[in-house]
Amino acid sequence: MLTRPRIEGLGLALLVALADRAVKAIMVGPLALRERGLIELLPFFDFRYAENYGVSFGMFSATSMEMRYGLILVTGLIATGVLAWMLREKARGDIAGLALVLGGAVGNIYDRLVFGYVIDYADLNIGAWRPFQIFNLADVAITFGVLILLARSFKSREKPETNGDDSATENA
Repeated sequence: MLTRPRIEGLGLALLVALADRAVKAIMVGPLALRERGLIELLPFFDFRYAENYGVSFGMFSATSMEMRYGLILVTGLIATGVLAWMLREKARGDIAGLALVLGGAVGNIYDRLVFGYVIDYADLNIGAWRPFQIFNLADVAITFGVLILLARSFKSREKPETNGDDSATENA
């Protein structure tokens, strides 16, 4: 059943996917980042064009058309699972986390379908040291979505009930 929180979650996922698409279009369009390669912004943050043929940290790089479609299939199945979970979830916080993951996944799947790779552009660095690979808005949404889900799962863990005796700790 589509409840208000689930509809809001779908809206958030759509907003994330559209925002990701818009930012990438600006990067390769008006900013011409593909041609320029690098736009220095701050001592610790630049726009640097990168084509990611794999998934996180460039792992599972799709070097052939079959591998590309396989990667699209796997990430599409994962996104479908996230959507199904979101449409069954009741907790608003979990729906928001799942919506961020879904929107980010859709943004990156779009790139992979259209271009054959994911456009990355955000380069957080301290000199030559990079705590992260070059990333994009979709990656940020996925990361924050997962962090929200993890934080909520740790927060909502049930603690064993005690009735005044230590039998709960004896059986553990």
